[in-house]
Amino acid sequence: MYFIAGPSEVLAVTDCGILDIKLAKKTWIWLGQKFTQVYISPVNHTFEVQAMSVEKLPFILPAVFTIGPRVDSEEGMLKYAKLISPHDMLSNHVTELVQGVIEGETRVLPASMTME
Repeated sequence: MYFIAGPSEVLAVTDCGILDIKLAKKTWIWLGQKFTQVYISPVNHTFEVQAMSVEKLPFILPAVFTIGPRVDSEEGMLKYAKLISPHDMLSNHVTELVQGVIEGETRVLPASMTME
């Protein structure tokens, strides 16, 4: 059968005749192949990161990050399709993963700043 992806999605085709994952906007799905729709629209994540300044004064840093794949990079889209797309973008698994990465990277910036 012939399938066409929507405006904010890509088809990820696997199994028979495909070594890894084939990404396409429109493609033929042959007998023995499977496909999933990968949504590529970005999602906002809002966090409050507990950080510490150079003077060792703790404060709460509000942070909002928009997470989505780089649609201009084939390698980035493949990683996104393998790691993130099997889960709902608003699920606890994805939120905890994103929050862990963001908290670790965000604490570095305020650690070099003064309270002024």
